Amino acid sequence: MDLIIETERLLLREMLPSDKEGIFHLDSDMDVHGYLGKNPIKTMEEAQNIIDFVRLQYQENGIGRWAVLLKENHEFIGWAGLKLVKENINGHQNFYDLGYRFIKNFWQKGYGYEAAKACLDYAFNVMHLETVYAHAMIGNEGSKRILEKIGMKNTGTFFHENDECVWFELNKNDYLQQL
Repeated sequence: MDLIIETERLLLREMLPSDKEGIFHLDSDMDVHGYLGKNPIKTMEEAQNIIDFVRLQYQENGIGRWAVLLKENHEFIGWAGLKLVKENINGHQNFYDLGYRFIKNFWQKGYGYEAAKACLDYAFNVMHLETVYAHAMIGNEGSKRILEKIGMKNTGTFFHENDECVWFELNKNDYLQQL
């Protein structure tokens, strides 16, 4: 899986072992983990474990989160993409979840929207999915704003791992009507 998705400012490609330092920079930041359970990683080994886990998803499910790089200099700024969620979350099981996470220096620059939109386009135009789902903690206004901006519908709240979250969905027909 050597996929590269290109947007105006970004490249999305499979996560590689060489992304370890970028993943460490991303996932060792307590601010980044503010809406992720507040449990940042502490070692490069944990960063490598994240990459290994994502790469295993590529093998087992044909999809997983992708590294996001700035097109101008190929700097790692985070990850975005789809993953197959097999466990039950909010009454759904075996569904495709859209997610993204960026290094704090790259917040509020439109990269989250740009990457999420590219992933949604891939989901419906390449994978031919019928529905894409996402969720964000209730207080994560930035993430909720991105999901709404790309056209996903807030269908209510639920509790996941003791946190109140907002559930989002978008089906292919609604997506096509937005174009």
